[in-house]
Order: sequence, then structure tokens, then C-alpha cells
Amino acid sequence: MNEGQYWYNVETGGIEKGPQSDWTKLLGPYATEDEARNAMAKVQARNEAWDAEDEEDE
Repeated sequence: MNEGQYWYNVETGGIEKGPQSDWTKLLGPYATEDEARNAMAKVQARNEAWDAEDEEDE
């Protein structure tokens, strides 16, 4: 089902085509290798936005 999709492995920093590692180590799925490669930047941006939102609520 997910073999044609890409995954970012948070443990190795590598990209996997199709889930090859334990799901607890993967972010995805992503439609393209480039999207998977940028997964951590997207996570960081979301975390910063949530942190800013939390600060506004205080």
C-alpha cells in the first residue's frame, strides 16, 4: 500500500522508499523524496508556531 511513498527515518536521517523501518522511527508518508527530505524542517516550523501560540495564550 505505501511502497510507492517516501518516509523520513528520524533515527538515521535517511529517506526510505516504502516503509522499511519500524513505524516509530518514521515520518510520512510523503508523495516525493523531496518532501520526505524536508520533513524535519516542516516539523520544526510547526513546533515553533505552536510554541508561539502557547506564549500568546499565557
